[in-house]
Amino acid sequence: MSIGQDIGSWRELGRHTSTAAVLAGGVLVGAITIYVAASLLPTAIEEIGGRPLYAWTMTAFLIAQVVATMLVGQSLSRFGGKGSYLIGFGVFAAGSVLCAVSPSMQVLLPGRGMQGLGAGLLTGLGFALIHSALPSRLWSRGSALISAMFGVGNFAGPALGGFTAQFGSWRSAFVALAVAAAVLAIFVPRALPGGERAAQAPPVPVASLSLVVGAAGAVSVAGILSDTLAMAAFIALGLVLVAAFLVTENRATASVLPGSVYRRGSRLRWIYLTIMVLASGVAVETFLPLFGQRLGGLPPAAAGFFAAALSLGWSVSQLFSASAHKTRRLVLAGPACLAAGFVLLGLLQADRPSLPVVLAWLPVLFFGGTGIGIAMPHLSVAAMTSAPDGEGGKAAAAIATILTMSTAFGAAVAGLLVNLGGSSVVTSARWLLFGFAAVSALGLFTARRAV
Repeated sequence: MSIGQDIGSWRELGRHTSTAAVLAGGVLVGAITIYVAASLLPTAIEEIGGRPLYAWTMTAFLIAQVVATMLVGQSLSRFGGKGSYLIGFGVFAAGSVLCAVSPSMQVLLPGRGMQGLGAGLLTGLGFALIHSALPSRLWSRGSALISAMFGVGNFAGPALGGFTAQFGSWRSAFVALAVAAAVLAIFVPRALPGGERAAQAPPVPVASLSLVVGAAGAVSVAGILSDTLAMAAFIALGLVLVAAFLVTENRATASVLPGSVYRRGSRLRWIYLTIMVLASGVAVETFLPLFGQRLGGLPPAAAGFFAAALSLGWSVSQLFSASAHKTRRLVLAGPACLAAGFVLLGLLQADRPSLPVVLAWLPVLFFGGTGIGIAMPHLSVAAMTSAPDGEGGKAAAAIATILTMSTAFGAAVAGLLVNLGGSSVVTSARWLLFGFAAVSALGLFTARRAV
């Protein structure tokens, strides 16, 4: 079975360079921002203080990002694609500037929230406007390019943050992000089609929005707690709120996800679940530098490159897999490769491993990342093409919400699994890797239903 039909070439996508640059660039600046703060904040708090509020820099960003991705449809209806992109880049740049000039953590936190709002809007627009800004035969290529930006961001974010922090200029990282957003905004007027604004904006899904923000907040709080029981309680609360979100969505007239998700026999729900399983696996990268330094004896820079191997496999593989016409096997193989990679890496964890064993982590991580890359672009296209007429744009925009929620839940679950290992780094590593191998294995079931 083939999910996609009539796949265009990369050369043909190159004829839409400005459009591709805006769609991919908006996702990239948001992806970089997630990780750049983690690299530079240890240096920043030495200057501006606010150590008790350290973890809330990610919480503020993620919750704001979730809110913004859920409002993409309303923004497109009111301001159109061009106006929405200019607002997104503007808010993101303003938040970056505020972070750059922050004299204290109390000022940095609102800046991170503004960055999250801009990044969430840009991420949602990137997926939503593939549907209208590119011909259908290029959806797979466009989805692959945009999805690859998450992997690039996972690599570039820590590099930018670590480099600027090492040389005592952490504020320049936020300045660079603001400049990048301003440059990309220049291309917006000629990159996007006009006339996509609706006569009347759809109603804001207030109930759904409140529940999903509550769920994101619960799992974000869980990720910063050290007490295992308290963390588990907040994760449980998050799951309850997600269940309430789904029930509310099914009954509401104003919803975030397409209505077809809740119909009997829907393939779209399984597509979204498979995307969520694959994307949540990236949360493992948060702790790979720790394992590289504590177990492998690697210096910080080298450990950072090891952490990026998973994202590199994701980014590289999907640029090639987007050319495939028969995609059923790729979608099924994606979760299998990711689960196998985590299992193999878990088996390689040991106290004071030899250098060959440590070096073996790299190809194993790269292999696991290919599981995400070979499946993700085809799942994105499948979401657009599986929705009934009139819901294609909404189905595409919902991908960003799914990815954002996966990031929040994945980070919280990763923190819980690592804490289960106690003081033993090896045990923590095995809990994390084998736990996410089990999560990835669930994708074998959802992927079969999706295709």
